Amino acid sequence: MLVAHPDDEVIAFGALMQRMKKAVVVFATDGAPRDSFFWKEYASRDAYAHIRQEEARQALSIVRGQGVFLSDGVNSGIADQELFRCLPEAVKAFEEVVSQIEPDCLLTLAYEGGHPDHDACCFISSQVGRLRNVPVWESPLYHRNSDGSSAVQTFPRPTGEEVEVQVAGEELRKKLEMFHTYKSQKLTLDLFRPEIEQFRPIADYDFTRRPFPWKLNYEHWQWPMTGDDLAREFASYLRKIW
Repeated sequence: MLVAHPDDEVIAFGALMQRMKKAVVVFATDGAPRDSFFWKEYASRDAYAHIRQEEARQALSIVRGQGVFLSDGVNSGIADQELFRCLPEAVKAFEEVVSQIEPDCLLTLAYEGGHPDHDACCFISSQVGRLRNVPVWESPLYHRNSDGSSAVQTFPRPTGEEVEVQVAGEELRKKLEMFHTYKSQKLTLDLFRPEIEQFRPIADYDFTRRPFPWKLNYEHWQWPMTGDDLAREFASYLRKIW
């Protein structure tokens, strides 16, 4: 699994990873944005990143999963919200992990304009899946509809290949235990439904275009990037490898 931040893996794959022979979660960023709004109560960005990584290790121990922090293998690290600016380094680092583990399948987050790091994970997984000839599946987290309303855990454009998993019993109990491990993210996690997970083979995205023509979620949040900025970075990367 390639996800952007500690907690993404629980929302998207908390039950599915319990069914895997070996669950390996690769976290693409350190989970800490540069804006002090996100970490001021933890005194520093580094302290916040450390807390998020410790929460991830604790959560994965519940299901005997293995965690890999991709930003540790990139010299300058990768801050939350900045993955799309580090594509060559991130693709190379993720490909190295995949070559070592030799997984049967890659799982990642959908290209849906919810968070720039989620969109970058989808792009990186698509590239590494192609390079290593490994099938890629994706899962939705959140996005904005054309009318500006919020949607969670549903694909904005179904392809007909979606598979929905109902989570119950011991799987749900363990998933909820993982949820509660992420104390630093409680307000965010409260927005999701732990009783469902949804997947499909990665769609045939044109990453040189923004996910949708309408205003994306992180544009609603007025973050310092747009869907066009990400598409330009994706296009620039693709031009270099072609």
